[in-house]
Amino acid sequence: METIQFKTNINCSNCVAKVSPFLNQEDSIDNWKVDTNNPDKILTVEGEELDAEAVIQTVEKAGFKAELQ
Repeated sequence: METIQFKTNINCSNCVAKVSPFLNQEDSIDNWKVDTNNPDKILTVEGEELDAEAVIQTVEKAGFKAELQ
């Protein structure tokens, strides 16, 4: 399993709720979580054959920004 981390602007539980349907629909993602206590709001994504650019685009569809950590 591959793990990729992204710096995001997902900074609260409401933001996590907003991005959840988008990340849950991404087939390559098995698990994900956002550390909203971290100053960089780290999104950790786990899955097989992850495409970092696809994850970034998925986060952007939800209205947030993400960049590779």
